[in-house]
Amino acid sequence: MELIAGKAKSIFAFIAMSLLAINIAIAAPLTNDEIEELGNTIVFGSPGELVDATEKLAARGNKDVVAMLILASRYRGASQPIMSAINALTGQSLKGWHDAMLWQEDHPEIKPHSSFPSIKARMFNRIDPLFDRFLGGERSKPENMKIRFEEIAWGGVVVDGIPSLDNPKLIEADAATYLIDSDLVFGVAINGDIRAYPLRIMGWHEMFNETIGGVPVALAYCTLCGAGILFETMIDGRDKPLVFGSSGFLYRSNKLMFDRETNSLWNQFTGEPVSGPLVNSGIQLKLRPVTITTWANWKKSNPKTKVLSLDTGHRRNYSSGNVYKDYFASPDLMFPAVVRNEKQIKRKDYVFGIRDVGAAKAWPVTAFKNVSVINDKVGTLKVVLIGDAKSRTVRAYARGELKFSQSTKTDKISALGQDWMVLENQLVGPDGTKLSRVPGHISYWFAWDGYLGVKSSLYGAE
Repeated sequence: MELIAGKAKSIFAFIAMSLLAINIAIAAPLTNDEIEELGNTIVFGSPGELVDATEKLAARGNKDVVAMLILASRYRGASQPIMSAINALTGQSLKGWHDAMLWQEDHPEIKPHSSFPSIKARMFNRIDPLFDRFLGGERSKPENMKIRFEEIAWGGVVVDGIPSLDNPKLIEADAATYLIDSDLVFGVAINGDIRAYPLRIMGWHEMFNETIGGVPVALAYCTLCGAGILFETMIDGRDKPLVFGSSGFLYRSNKLMFDRETNSLWNQFTGEPVSGPLVNSGIQLKLRPVTITTWANWKKSNPKTKVLSLDTGHRRNYSSGNVYKDYFASPDLMFPAVVRNEKQIKRKDYVFGIRDVGAAKAWPVTAFKNVSVINDKVGTLKVVLIGDAKSRTVRAYARGELKFSQSTKTDKISALGQDWMVLENQLVGPDGTKLSRVPGHISYWFAWDGYLGVKSSLYGAE
């Protein structure tokens, strides 16, 4: 009986799509006001109104209403009338919201109907009225955004539902008895001020705002794309540093953060404002070096480090390996994002990337399985990378014309037969020569390739 029912359902869906295709050819034109009314009906109206509204929108034969239908497919479920309308307009056999979002990302040439921004903003406002500060009114118009509004997705939390840590409590290394040696930390060292931020805590907060070594910074950690990026937050021409939080929105499975001064939305990966008062400011946050490594390795190299206290002011399960454990263990993405290139590495393989030097390049972390030192270049900048695949640790330094290799001493590398000291922010030669650290960070491949794509090269793929 189940097999028969399934076949009947498939036949019904085929007939429905065929009827819609026929209607497309004979439908009367609709005014913009009528299209807006129908759009509101499919998103907010009663189930009884849904079928008629979707048929009328699909019968226009214009893909400008696909964004409305995709919005409805998420918040009203992948109902048969909605998906039939989407498939009739796109000519695809999409199975639900996730598939439809991927199709939409692949078709930037499709511009949504002029009523779409207000309808989507209204839906977001129902979820959390505070969302209006980011995308209400003029802010959601295409000409006022650097990203496509139709691709912005709700991440399942309200504004500050993932609370940032602002100048959090730190403790001495010896007092951090809650940590085990294998716990991973974000390590930061600026002007002699050395700190560690365990991923088991930061996974619950995804953002800290601090002043480290006299430099205002924010660590923006997107758990979905595996990237913790350290940005300077003091902008030229401004009186005080920007302070960031998590908006609750995603773009291509990457968090959109916001600054608390202007409520502009920012791309966490690029450090650029994408909507709001700062959208056309030309601001791009400057990167600072940050290291992912084990607590044991960080504490050994930096015995005077401070580290986050468990006393964060929030009640969370900060136990080791708890936060996002299922997502981190899965090869799949939680939210839709087109994965452009998986020829060399898979979507959730880790890479270390450099992109703040006029060019961009990524190195698979697995490249450091058998070697710990790689001499390479990014554009015209010659770099040496020191990595450990097991702990996801990679640091990069400018190397000039030197070529380095691993020394017999674990905390040193060699060039021209002489050992160099490896410090957090520089390499120091036997004669005191110093080579500076180059900012870079870890991320999942899908995020790096999705945001930088052809602008970046990939180690091993040349």
